Amino acid sequence: MESMLNKLKSTVTKVTADVTSAVMGNPVTREFEVGRHIASGGPCMCWRIYNGTKKSTKQEVAVFVFDKKVVDKYQKYEKDQIIDSLKKGVQQLTRLRHPRLLTVQHPLEESRDCLAFCTEPVFASLANVLGQWDNLPSPVPNDIKEYKLFDVETKYGLLQISEGLSFLHSGVKMVHGNLSLENIILNKSGAWKIMGFDFSISTSNPSDAEPKYTCKEWEPNLPPLCLPNPEYLAPEYILSVSCDSASDMYSLGVVMHAVFNEGQPVFQVNKHDIFKSFSRQLDQLSNISPSLLNKIPEEVRDHVKMLLSVTPTVRPDADQMTKIPFFDDIGAVTLQYFDSLFQRDNLQKSQFYKGLPKVLPKLPKRVVVYRILPALTSEFVNPDMVPFVLPNVLLIAEECTKEEYVKLILPDLTPVFKQQEPIQASNMILLIFLQKMDLLLTKTPAEDIKNSVLPMVYRALEAPSVQIQELCLNIIPTFANLIDYPSMKNSLIPKIKSACLQTSSLAVRVNSLVCLGKILEYLDKWYVIEEILPFLTQIPSREPAVLMGMLGIYKCTFSHKKLGIPKEHLATKSLPHLVSLSIDNNLNLNQFNSFMMVIRDMLSRMESEHKTKLEQLHIMQEQTRTLNISNQGSQSEEKQSPPNTGNQMDDIFGSTTVNGKEHGSSAPVPNRMSLTLEEKQRLAKEQEQAAKLRSQQPLAPQTVKPASTSSNQTKDLTSSLLNNMTSLNSLSLANTPRSIPVPGSTVSPFPAPSPMGGSMVAPMSNGFNTSVGGFQAGGMGMGIRPPGHGLYGGMSTATSTPNFGALTQNQGQMGQANKGPDMSALDNLFTSNKPKVPLNQMAPNAALAPANSTPWLNQFSSAQNTSTQGPQAGMGSFGMQANPFFSPQNFSQPAFSPGMNQSAIQQGTSVNRDLKDIFG
Repeated sequence: MESMLNKLKSTVTKVTADVTSAVMGNPVTREFEVGRHIASGGPCMCWRIYNGTKKSTKQEVAVFVFDKKVVDKYQKYEKDQIIDSLKKGVQQLTRLRHPRLLTVQHPLEESRDCLAFCTEPVFASLANVLGQWDNLPSPVPNDIKEYKLFDVETKYGLLQISEGLSFLHSGVKMVHGNLSLENIILNKSGAWKIMGFDFSISTSNPSDAEPKYTCKEWEPNLPPLCLPNPEYLAPEYILSVSCDSASDMYSLGVVMHAVFNEGQPVFQVNKHDIFKSFSRQLDQLSNISPSLLNKIPEEVRDHVKMLLSVTPTVRPDADQMTKIPFFDDIGAVTLQYFDSLFQRDNLQKSQFYKGLPKVLPKLPKRVVVYRILPALTSEFVNPDMVPFVLPNVLLIAEECTKEEYVKLILPDLTPVFKQQEPIQASNMILLIFLQKMDLLLTKTPAEDIKNSVLPMVYRALEAPSVQIQELCLNIIPTFANLIDYPSMKNSLIPKIKSACLQTSSLAVRVNSLVCLGKILEYLDKWYVIEEILPFLTQIPSREPAVLMGMLGIYKCTFSHKKLGIPKEHLATKSLPHLVSLSIDNNLNLNQFNSFMMVIRDMLSRMESEHKTKLEQLHIMQEQTRTLNISNQGSQSEEKQSPPNTGNQMDDIFGSTTVNGKEHGSSAPVPNRMSLTLEEKQRLAKEQEQAAKLRSQQPLAPQTVKPASTSSNQTKDLTSSLLNNMTSLNSLSLANTPRSIPVPGSTVSPFPAPSPMGGSMVAPMSNGFNTSVGGFQAGGMGMGIRPPGHGLYGGMSTATSTPNFGALTQNQGQMGQANKGPDMSALDNLFTSNKPKVPLNQMAPNAALAPANSTPWLNQFSSAQNTSTQGPQAGMGSFGMQANPFFSPQNFSQPAFSPGMNQSAIQQGTSVNRDLKDIFG
């Protein structure tokens, strides 16, 4: 790697040294910067050609340098003769001015080491292009090595040489004397130019007389640089030491042969025995074989044969050669017309430019870009010609790469973007640019688009011409995807809205709405909702076309998958506006139906979305509620249940199965409710009290004293009621007979009729329990429970709605623990041969009421019995279902079951007496 870098460094250093040494001290370097070595040309390829620039104007030039070291091997006389010959050629070229001759930008300058002069920019010599690489840099530049001439270039190049010779012969009365491949130079645009006037011969007669040319005799001993190229010389020049304009035409014939034969002349000349070679050549020219010219195109083959004729008078002159059919090729004629444009007036130019787009596709890209394009862009200085030239320039731009466009075309287009005078030409320019806007936005750099292209579009939207505005609005959607979003949002859309609101033309207003509708997909959803849709309400006119345009924007926004209109906007803004527009009297039936179809679609989607939202919200609320309940329940269970047994949970909350049924009961288990800290403390106290009750030993029946028990029980019940009663309904629920729960016994949820019955029932319709859900129907008291269940089973299935009545019920149920002993559990101790008399009937103060004396109460007692056979009423409607006045179906329960324990109901009378004693 290091060796390669060193080699590259040495090469660069060598090239730089060569350039520096070649022109060091030459006055040319004062005004021009000399660049790299690009080509070679002139007699014997002795001139090195460098690219360069003028220091003052940065104008590109070509610098021709002849290094005097080349002639160091010759004698001083020969050196001086060579230098004089070269000087003569450059000086003659400098004096002559013609489009077909190489243009000299700076005359010849001589220094101790070199000769140098500057010309127009040059690509290479024709000899270089055709494979003669003498005096070229090493390695040979790829652009020269890979250069191939197109047919149109060859035809027009030969035509240019013919025209140059015609100028010399007819205009200057001069014979070139050394026309050859190395003396034909291709400039930067590809035009063929003549140079190398070292051996030119001017006429010796006055200008009005027949020209007469005197040539020198051939001197074989002179250095080659002092002699013309013998392979291109006419035979008479060597054999008869005579020459005229026909001699140059012979040289032209050899050049044409070499062009079509890869640079090979007609004959190879032995320079050591030139006279013998020419004599043999003369015999061959007298009878040219067809194989010699087989590579030359057939349409020009005969003319080349005539040019190579031994007889000078048979050869066509230069003016005749320019008119042969071979040069009537459309490409050659087009290029020829461009070279003569400066002689045409505006009308002729405009007609030519109108037909040029038909010709450009037939020409090679290199010819179009480097030959035609410079000629076209030079016309931009003429404002009247810009509308005719611009379409051709943009057509060429389509075939260029982005780099070529930026380098060769955009610099000349930038002033045209801003051209506003004259008005008619400016309007035409706007129309042309708008039609090619996709091309401009694709190949123009972003910075130039922002600074040059888009301002032109904005100017078109504000143009006074309705036609330009319509065209601009119609074209904008075709390139909207190429405009960056900030420019569209901040500049383009406001201009379109302004054009729509301010114009008096219906066409412009409708096209503005159509344009907005087409570019909606490139906009942001919220920008459309906040800027475009509110803008529609500002449009003053109500023509059907305008209304349908507004409907189209609504419909596109509503139906586009990227955009869409939120239901809130539909309900509050879009639908009210559309409904008001739909009843306009200017609309016909089909247009009205179109409005109604969009309105129905919007209503349908709004309904669907809002319904879906509400359903999802409901589901989320239910899931959240269930999650909170489950979390609360798990925390309560962890606090309430001991880790080593699950029986206490059954004692407190009741045993449940997987299906939520209680030992075969079909009653569903209500959801637990969320309790406050005070409620949880109260519940904990109740559970603690229940645990104490379970730990006590059951009392023997014979030790119970009804009087004292009644007195104590009354006191305990009163204290409980005064502390926990929140409503009269709770008081009525607490009025159950006081008895000690005994396994196997049942407790009725309602007290027996008493003088206080009326006052105890009335609060049930409007008491606290009627507004609180979560208990089963008939669950206001202790239901029929199997043996082994705790007293607080009803609290184990609370809903999420706080039910403080349930706490009051539990307080009332705790009072039942101090009631008279239930002796029905001892019935099984008697033998079966005696009639069984329930011990409850033998209890003191057990004044039994008739079983059928209270049918309404019987129904509800029956309902408690049947609660173990089927599901209860719904959990979420306690206020309606737990209260019998709001549940008429509860009055149709099955008849009272005779097996039900009536002791609780029969003892209600004594309880009422006790309450009467307490409350008076």
